[in-house]
Amino acid sequence: RSAQSLGVTGHARNLPDGSVEVLAQGRPAAVDALRAWLQHGPAAARVDAVQEVAPGETREIPPGFDVL
Repeated sequence: RSAQSLGVTGHARNLPDGSVEVLAQGRPAAVDALRAWLQHGPAAARVDAVQEVAPGETREIPPGFDVL
């Protein structure tokens, strides 16, 4: 919901090791705001660390933000 409210497209998915991968694309300020939110996550989440943030090339991502 946070990504959608910011107008960020992409996805989040749980990985087998317990970490979460997030692919986000949007206006730089919106992606930065999502990155800041990810430092804390939703109320029921436990965030130990955001380990890697890497800008990538812009590519075609379907509209919306999915949880895979």
